[in-house]
Amino acid sequence: MAQPSTTYKFELNLTDLDRGVYENVKQTIARHPSETEERMTVRLLAYAFWYNEQLSFGRGLSEVDEPALWEKSLDDRVVHWIEVGQPDAERLTWCSRRTERTSLLAYGSLRVWEGKVVPAVKNLKNVNIAAVPQDVLETLAKDMPRVIKWDVMISEGTIFVTDDRGQHEVQLQWLVGERG
Repeated sequence: MAQPSTTYKFELNLTDLDRGVYENVKQTIARHPSETEERMTVRLLAYAFWYNEQLSFGRGLSEVDEPALWEKSLDDRVVHWIEVGQPDAERLTWCSRRTERTSLLAYGSLRVWEGKVVPAVKNLKNVNIAAVPQDVLETLAKDMPRVIKWDVMISEGTIFVTDDRGQHEVQLQWLVGERG
């Protein structure tokens, strides 16, 4: 019998100085049984970083034709497709053909992946790739509570996350493109 997803409550107090976005958002998030805490944490970072009212979580791991997050227009077109992890170049190319904008927050040991994938997708005009520093990701993801309360401030592209354990500075490294 398949294991059920684990649900988390996510409370986000967002101050994005770069875009002038100030929001308090509450979401219920499902974590697939095979999803790591690190992957879920990167999904939450992506949600905060690219937040807008139309941004929603996809079914991700349980549905290969959906991203981790996506923004859809009122006529149901995918405007922004957001992946997390280390997808191959074919996946990123496939995603980029289905949307106006594709973004990726990569994490983990990226040296080999970056050498193979980045050169293959760097000429795609609607693809942006950023890497999340592994040390701060491990700290944020460790022993993730079922009710996650984050105060997030974004300034000059740096994400400052304050939770029950303190403040964490997430300085993304842009591998292709920019925030967009």
